[in-house]
Amino acid sequence: MKKFAAIGLAILFAFFFLLSCSNKSIAPKAGSAKAEDMLSLLPKEAGGVIVVDAQRIMKTDMVEKAIKENENPKKYQEFIQETGIDPQKDLYFFVAGMTGLAGGEKAQEGVVIVNLKYNKDQLLAMVKKERGELTEADYNGIKIYQAAQTDEKKPFSGAFLDDSNIILGTDAAVKKVIDVSQKKAENIWKNEPLSALMKGTNKAAMVWGAFEVPAGALQQAASHNPMLNIFADIKSILLSFDYKDNSLLAEIKAMSPDEKKNKEMADALNGFKALGAGAASKEPQVGELLNRIEITAAPDFVKISANIPEDIIKSLSEKMKGQKPQTENEN
Repeated sequence: MKKFAAIGLAILFAFFFLLSCSNKSIAPKAGSAKAEDMLSLLPKEAGGVIVVDAQRIMKTDMVEKAIKENENPKKYQEFIQETGIDPQKDLYFFVAGMTGLAGGEKAQEGVVIVNLKYNKDQLLAMVKKERGELTEADYNGIKIYQAAQTDEKKPFSGAFLDDSNIILGTDAAVKKVIDVSQKKAENIWKNEPLSALMKGTNKAAMVWGAFEVPAGALQQAASHNPMLNIFADIKSILLSFDYKDNSLLAEIKAMSPDEKKNKEMADALNGFKALGAGAASKEPQVGELLNRIEITAAPDFVKISANIPEDIIKSLSEKMKGQKPQTENEN
């Protein structure tokens, strides 16, 4: 009986040991990571997030056509050879977090986490070639890199979190992500207001985001530009961009609790749209684009939505290329 009890205690001990190990950070692996996994690396203090499913974007017909029809395919191949990264095969997610949005200027930080397959030594060599020598500082066992000389108040930093994730951003924000990954700080899911806000986003889209608007931020902006006063009651913003059936789908929701002001916002935005329609007589593509944009109001939000076919985007893009100064087109 004592023998079985001893075995039982050993199994129980092993179970709790494995549980304690599972609490250690296991960063999202390139190729199997999901958006929720990536968001788990962002700090609780984040006031806004953007998720970009780069792999889905790179596999769309529009991007594949753009790569095949690239005017300088040699340059694209040189990038792959120099970095060891083929964007169509190796790039998976970009997740951005903005921290301290409700604070003062000193509190505002930003960070991007890139989920990809890469060779650290090869990529680091390319960065040093482009940016010159980098300073290195150890933070909790991870090296943080910065440009050797910078006059910026908040210098740009970067760190290789593991073989699937690179962190880029302000120094404090990069360190915060490292803290989160090592379970030394809470992640974004502990931020109840933002977590609740993200539930209303279109997570099936290729790009989506959610932002809390700091209290008083828009009122302050309106004090400098009275035209912005109509937007002063916006509390948060949700956005999404997707690509389906050879069309770009876009949606932006400005959340506001005042139904009357929401109607006023929608009317104002439709007024701006009508002003832009004046250019349609000279540029038919502009008119087609504007006709694809719809602005509506609801009791708790104002929504801007658009369904823009790829041919309109391509037509406008070619038009803009044709208007570039000759010097820009020269290599």
